[in-house]
Amino acid sequence: MKPIQTESHVDLDRFMGDWYVVANIPTFLEKEAWNALENYQQGEGNRIETTFTFNKGAADGEFKTYTPVGFVDESDPSNAVWGMRFVWPVKAEYIIMYVDNAYEVTIVGRRKRDYVWIMARDPNLPEARIQALIDMAVAEGYDPEQIQRVPHASH
Repeated sequence: MKPIQTESHVDLDRFMGDWYVVANIPTFLEKEAWNALENYQQGEGNRIETTFTFNKGAADGEFKTYTPVGFVDESDPSNAVWGMRFVWPVKAEYIIMYVDNAYEVTIVGRRKRDYVWIMARDPNLPEARIQALIDMAVAEGYDPEQIQRVPHASH
């Protein structure tokens, strides 16, 4: 498989904050997630303090919170390649494949094409925009049959 596209440069200050997961190939933790939200805050050095929250199974399902730590790969000047650690010492690959100029939408993936996260600053992204982002992921080798929408209660 061809190398995965990586965003040429990620402005970390602009990337920080809330990102709603609008579509993904979910990890086992994310199956049946509603209202999925990633929040990134810059920590010391190359650390990205991350908070991932969602409701399990329904809009009003059990509220779950995870706090993995991201590490920007300092050997890659793009700031687009991270390791995400849920459990020490393992750092899972986390590649920012795309972020638009306004930092309103992003696609994060992995070389294995086993997981992908399509995220937006607004959970009510128009359907055509979500589909265009899914199409971008598919063009990078992701299986469209595995990508699913993440429901969000109205905001």
